[in-house]
Amino acid sequence: MDQAKNERFIILLISVACVGLAIETTLAGWEFWVPPIIIIGTLGLWLMHISGNPEYKVRKVAGLAFAMLAIFFHGVHESSFFDVALVVGISMVAFSFYDDIYMMNLLLAEYILIMGMQLVMAIGNLNFTFDSMTISRIVLHVAIVTMIYYCCTKAIDNRQEMMQSDSEKERRIESVDMDMEDFLSNISHELRTPVNVVNGMSEMLIKKNVGNEAYSIKNAGIRLAYQIEDIQDYTECKREKVILEEDEYMSTSLLNDVVVGFRFLNNEKNLEMIVDMDPKVPSKMLGDVKKIHKIFRHLLENAIKFTRKGGIYVKVFTENTDYGVNLCIEMTDTGIGMDRWSIASVSKGMYQVNKKRNRSSGGIGLGLFIVYGFAHKMGGFVKIDSEKHVGTTVRVTIPQKVVDKNPCLMLSNDFSGDIIFHVRSDKYKVPRVRDFYRSMATNLAAGIRVPLYPAETVGEIEKLKEKLDISVIFMGQEEYEENPEYFDEMSKGDVVVAVSASPGFKPNTGSAVLVMPKPLYAYPVIKVLNEGREAGDLTDIGQNPRPSFKNVRALVVDDEPMNLVVATELFKDYEIITDTAGSGKEAISKFRNNDYDVVFMDHMMPGMDGVEAMKQIKSVAADMHKSIVVIALTANAVSGAREMFIQEGFDGFIAKPINIADFERVLTRELPKSVEDKGGQSL
Repeated sequence: MDQAKNERFIILLISVACVGLAIETTLAGWEFWVPPIIIIGTLGLWLMHISGNPEYKVRKVAGLAFAMLAIFFHGVHESSFFDVALVVGISMVAFSFYDDIYMMNLLLAEYILIMGMQLVMAIGNLNFTFDSMTISRIVLHVAIVTMIYYCCTKAIDNRQEMMQSDSEKERRIESVDMDMEDFLSNISHELRTPVNVVNGMSEMLIKKNVGNEAYSIKNAGIRLAYQIEDIQDYTECKREKVILEEDEYMSTSLLNDVVVGFRFLNNEKNLEMIVDMDPKVPSKMLGDVKKIHKIFRHLLENAIKFTRKGGIYVKVFTENTDYGVNLCIEMTDTGIGMDRWSIASVSKGMYQVNKKRNRSSGGIGLGLFIVYGFAHKMGGFVKIDSEKHVGTTVRVTIPQKVVDKNPCLMLSNDFSGDIIFHVRSDKYKVPRVRDFYRSMATNLAAGIRVPLYPAETVGEIEKLKEKLDISVIFMGQEEYEENPEYFDEMSKGDVVVAVSASPGFKPNTGSAVLVMPKPLYAYPVIKVLNEGREAGDLTDIGQNPRPSFKNVRALVVDDEPMNLVVATELFKDYEIITDTAGSGKEAISKFRNNDYDVVFMDHMMPGMDGVEAMKQIKSVAADMHKSIVVIALTANAVSGAREMFIQEGFDGFIAKPINIADFERVLTRELPKSVEDKGGQSL
């Protein structure tokens, strides 16, 4: 039993005994003022237990003292001569649950004292006879109390030894876990540098058109980079050392990144993905967008991994709160589902549906545990609803602050007319996919407050055209391919025709049909509604053009030569003039003799580390009346690393392997003045 249950159990026994003592005192005509004191003392024990004050150790002593006073009061009366052993024995058993041997010693000492007093009174009482029966009863009672004392102390010793053994085992297990987590963390850190080289060199090979093998190498490198991140994230979640890095972010950019990420995932099973984003989601929020990205990635990868046919429905909406909003992410699949035991296990880490060597699903079983860890750290929660052979819905709710409360998707005031949603309901092998598309279309129409009319056949479209002012028709690729001439002709008139299609699809030559690449989501739909045919090519919608940092001079400092080669090749794409240094001392020397706008500094280098080199370079810059931007470019990417480097004096932080989006974001933020002065453009 735990402490609270122990205490409650012992106080209950004391209460029952004290009630009996009060009744016996009244019936026997003992001291009349004692029963009220007994009742008040019992109530006091309960009050201390319920309030939790004073501390537990003091309450234990108070309970023992009160019980011993009650035993003494009962035992000093002549009529209690043969009852003392029973009362003390029961008290020993009860207080043994506290696992304190000193209590047993005190109770035994009290019994000896009371028996001594009773014997003295018995000797002085002429009516008391010490015959053989009386003496044998006294000896038996003393033996019973002694035996109870021995058994209780033995039980306490055994329990204490067991607790100590269990505690030692737990310490060993925790030590092994910590060693394993340290090993995983170190491995993930050490692998970042070679993976950065592999990814960079494969990108160089792709630019040289050496063959499809370079794409395979790059994809393998990206996959390994994700798994390295997962190991790092897992160890931080396990140790509860996740540190949040909050930034402002655009809601539409977040969803666009999710959609683009899905296109790059292995989708050999041709799963449908439907993204249902509430247009009323605030356009800009404040939170750890990197971790939210990872939550999306893990949920998507799990949904794809365990879904053989059908699709995935991603619903994103917000709930208003006093502190901002709750960002709600729901990921529903038509996969194999989970039982209750599996749902209970996923939050404990390293859970896999099938651990056999020939399992059909890959992964290292860390995804959902990381989702739980990130969500809880951000003050949110995760809920999983699943049914075997039907599918799974994972809902993640994360509190976010609102920066711009305007809706992320708004319909232009110039829009007029009605919308047709042309999808055949019988084309989906899994009916739930049809329901996903309908929900997305219905929710979007309700969010932007426009009428939406479903039509499964061309005949139904013609009937709606007669009754309504149709301005836009949205449809699937299969619907267009059944009647291409009909829709090509319609697209040349007043009706805008938009087709959601797979990669590689092209409408007929001369057609004005717009193509929205799958997966379908709200942003391109709103763009079509607002701009009509002028929406143009929607293939790269939401993707910002590459910024230019023309003529910006950069010094890259790294003790690994291949990292310098990779960085130099990467920076060429941004028209950055690059110089390199292999150590902190060389970097300081080059900085004294050259003019640089930015320095990219590795952290762990022999001789002089990156932090010391950065501080000396900034000191030199101050002496030369110059300003310099120094950005940490390092494989030290533990949670909170950015804050650590910023506190040390760095102006920015980029982790290896280099993420292009992070690289562009950091340079755009830290180099606007330099770029403007040099004649470049930042976006």
